[in-house]
Amino acid sequence: MAALTIQDVTVAGITPSYTAAAAGGDTVAPGTDTRPLNLHVKNGGGSSITVTVTDPTSQNPGAATSFNPNAAITVTNAQERMIRLDPSRFRDTSTGNIAIGYSAVASVTVGVFRTA
Repeated sequence: MAALTIQDVTVAGITPSYTAAAAGGDTVAPGTDTRPLNLHVKNGGGSSITVTVTDPTSQNPGAATSFNPNAAITVTNAQERMIRLDPSRFRDTSTGNIAIGYSAVASVTVGVFRTA
């Protein structure tokens, strides 16, 4: 897993930077800030991918086998998607991080942004 750096967007603007999505997934550490983050996923590949954001706060009701509280977002081939990361839902209290996984990473780049 790679740790993604949060880029704070100001009134003056920023030049965004992107990194290759890690095969084992990525993490982002929002700290104590409760403002939502935006994960920008660029899929330059020839197939759709699924981005999964782990929701560590949800409990499996009655051990249902089909229960999945995670957010799974499809990013079609040659497209981009902005995904809202709400720290109150996705921050793991034991690590302080938000965990992000990808079904494939070839030609996939990502960046994390927060409005300052």
